[in-house]
Amino acid sequence: MKVLLDTCAFIWLVTDNPKLSELAKEIFLDEDNEILLSAVTGFEIAVKYSLGKLHLTEPPREFVIHRMNANALTELPVSMAHALALQNMPLHHKDPFDRLLIAQAMVNQIPLLSADQQLSVYDIERLW
Repeated sequence: MKVLLDTCAFIWLVTDNPKLSELAKEIFLDEDNEILLSAVTGFEIAVKYSLGKLHLTEPPREFVIHRMNANALTELPVSMAHALALQNMPLHHKDPFDRLLIAQAMVNQIPLLSADQQLSVYDIERLW
């Protein structure tokens, strides 16, 4: 199964945060699953780190790349189709990072691994 991580899920998974659900851990650890990490997550981490809203053990470039490699995560670039899918999305959720992740899940027809229950109002499969 292909699964797209949201930013919090990625950070919590690679830091073994106790907020993780058992299902999230199982999905992440199942070697048969392809876990996707969006460029949106890199963008969000870099922005929040530079604003002092996110503290990491390494600068974002090292933090993200090291953990992607260590966990065999697949990068999901942002395409024009992803960006333009935002046009038809209702404004249930105003966070631009989450909205683009939702658009990617919709366009690619893959579940989004996220603890954010607000995302369930969109036409995606949210796993947690």
